[in-house]
This record gives sequence, structure tokens and C-alpha cells, in this order.
Amino acid sequence: MPSEPATVSEPEAGFDAGAQAGIEAGTAPVPTPEAALVPEGDPKAAMSMAPPAQTIGDTWHLTIPEHENSPVRFLAIDKASQTFFLMERRSPLRKAVELPCATGQVAGDKYREGDLRTPEGVYFIQRKLTTGLDYQLYGDIAYTLNFPNPVDRIEGKTGYGIWIHGRGGKIVPMETRGCVALNTPDLHGLSSTLGRGTPVIIAQKIAWPPDGQSHSGEANAIIAMVREWAKAWQNKSDTFFSFYAPQKYSRSGGESFEAFKANKERLFARMPWIQVVLDDITALPGPDYWVTAFDQVYRAPGITSAVRKRLYWQKDPKGVWRIVGQEYDQPPPDLEQRYMAHVTKSVSEALSLWQAAWERADLDGYAALYLPGAHQQGRNGLKAVMEHKQTLWADNPPTRVELSNRRIALHPKGIEVAFRQVYESSNGYTDTGTKTLILEPHGEQWLISAEYWRKGN
Repeated sequence: MPSEPATVSEPEAGFDAGAQAGIEAGTAPVPTPEAALVPEGDPKAAMSMAPPAQTIGDTWHLTIPEHENSPVRFLAIDKASQTFFLMERRSPLRKAVELPCATGQVAGDKYREGDLRTPEGVYFIQRKLTTGLDYQLYGDIAYTLNFPNPVDRIEGKTGYGIWIHGRGGKIVPMETRGCVALNTPDLHGLSSTLGRGTPVIIAQKIAWPPDGQSHSGEANAIIAMVREWAKAWQNKSDTFFSFYAPQKYSRSGGESFEAFKANKERLFARMPWIQVVLDDITALPGPDYWVTAFDQVYRAPGITSAVRKRLYWQKDPKGVWRIVGQEYDQPPPDLEQRYMAHVTKSVSEALSLWQAAWERADLDGYAALYLPGAHQQGRNGLKAVMEHKQTLWADNPPTRVELSNRRIALHPKGIEVAFRQVYESSNGYTDTGTKTLILEPHGEQWLISAEYWRKGN
């Protein structure tokens, strides 16, 4: 988003843009995968890292749901068949690519560092690595994943450095220490379709729904809750906090729910308005959770923040879905453009209502589009503005209000709209000049907080 209105980090965001820039510029350190801590070919190391004999926990079998809010593209790894899929939502969902792969040497879900298992769940690509790799182990290309994710941390899972990577030679089934390996030429062939934020589903067994069968009910319910969560946040409502599972949220990241809530309450009290706009909402199921991902623009006076956000949802003991964790990522480059398109439409609708109410001398309709503390050409407060209009329109009502050359831009206090205005009244008075309005978002409305006039062509 433009830095002109404000250079801020929204207090809730937590996305380190500077660190991300360093990563993409190649100046930040590259983390070492768990597998690279000990050479894969060292049998003594393999023995020392192998878990004690134990019953393998439940593995995850997934029938991939067919619904309109699945990601446009995502990866799916079937550990049982050692198969890698690139999925695309093309009405219906389809397998665009199917390739052999290799996963961890030990069957079952990953629970602790060094257990030689591949984790099961929903993950996301963080970044692409092409330098500093041991070619024999990883080939010359790798993609890091966000293991452990928030639900993994809630469950006490440990480990790190789970990658999708190539190999110096031909892959062998179940040969890695927890990563997902593809033949290097195959992974290179996918490089144009993989990128930061690409979802990755890893399950013991993956199945496909029968042709034409939809599984959209639960996905639609989760997405509806995302929209209600954003609405409660925008309204600064106490119900915002009821969307969370406090204890699990505290375990899933670096912040306690109490600290999170206290920070939000301070912002709610301090900010006269908050705007939360979501776009491109997607949903994917995990073993006992759902992950929703979306582009988010958060605005408040002097603050503009744009991120890609992920919310992790689990059912509480009463069967109600609650947020147990969240993650942040870089926003897509076109988010500003999409936000401004959204704003332009809604602000233009408000402006049309304002123009029509003025032209009709509709006092109530006109007043409904201003904030109580609005100021207009030296008149401070809506009461003073309306007293002036009532007196003026009683004897000389408007007959024409024409607007042209409209320009809409971000402003620290909301949105600035400037346009050429031609005004005529019943006694033949005519005035032409430039009108500038400052509008603030309040709920689903845009209301005028300030109005400026400069006479002349």
C-alpha cells in the first residue's frame, strides 16, 4: 500500500517486511533443514535419530473437498503411494500434475525432532532456495515449508526445516528424514507454478470425491465465520474475542491471548474507526482443523497495513469452530489496486447519494452522509452545517449539482475525493470550482468528516 498516508506497522500485524526483503535479496541467513544436521548417508546418525519403538499415532486420510473456495492451485502429497500432485481448481478440481516423490523413512505423522517422519497437515511454501544446497541430498532447488504450523505447536510437535527439495540422483521411496523429495528435473518443471504461500497438503492417503459431488458445506460455514470475524473487528465489538480459543491461541504462537486481547482493546478505545477489507478467501481442511487464508487491508486513522493472513480453526468442546492460531505473509502485489477498486465503488455510491440529496434539498438525506463532528467551510459540527443549509435552501433551493473529473485517493483520515463541481440554485445563482471531501469508513458506510471548496475553473 502507499506509504504517503502513513508509514506504520499495524500493531496486530507482526509481519517483518524488513526481514522478508532481506530473504528475497539473499542477505538473510538460510535455515538448515532438519535433515542436513546429520548426513543422510551416515547409518550411525540415522540410528541415533531414530525414535524408540512406539505405536504410531493415527495417520490422516483425506478426501479432498470440492468447493468454490479452495485455492486456485495447491499441492497434495500422498505418503502411502509416494505420489505428489499439483491440484488446480478449474471447475471441477483436477489433478494437473502427478509425480513420484519420497517422504520420511518412518511411517506416520511427525511428532518430534529427528523422528524421521514427514508431518501431516496443511502447510505453506515460505521461500525458494537455489544456493548453498548440498546437491547430493537436495539437488539444486528446494522450497521451505512452515512446519511447525500453529496447530502443530498446540499439539507439542517439534522439529523444523521441512522442505520440498530435489535430489542429486533418482529418488527412492521413503528415503528422507522428514522432507518431501522429488526428482530434481520434476521439481524444476514446477518452478513457474510454485511460490511463496502455495498451500501444501500432506496426508497418509489422499482420495478424490466422486464426480460432481460437492463438499462445500463445512468450507462455506468456515468462510462465513471469517467474514463475521472481520465485521466484529471492524465494528470494534467485544464479540470479536469470542471467535478465539484463548488457551490454544496462547500455545500456538509467541503471544498470549491475554496480551493479544489487551492490545486490541486499547486500539478499539483509541481509534475512532477501523476498516478491515478481505479478499480472495480460501479454505483447506487439515487433520482436525481448517485453514482459511485471505488478503487483508487494515486501516485506521494514520494507519494502512496490507498482509496475506491465515487463520487456523478447531472445534471447541461444544463443536463450535474457534480460531486457535494465525500467521502472516506478504500481500500480493496487486492488493492496493484491488483495495482501491473496492473503495472507489463504495465511495462513488456514497457520493451519488450525497449529490442526489443536495440536488433535492433533502435535509435528512444530506445530513445522514455527514459525521456529527464534520466541518464545512468554517462551520464546525453537523448542527452548524445543517442550520446553514436549512436557511439557504428555504428561500433558494438548489436546482443542479453537477460533478466531474472525480479523483479518489487514500488519505490519513480515510479517503479523499476531489472533483469539479457546478452548482445552480432556483434564483439563477451559479458557482463553479473544486470540491474536496474527506470521508471516513463507519461500518459499511462512508461518511463525510470534512469539506473544502475552491472557487474557479
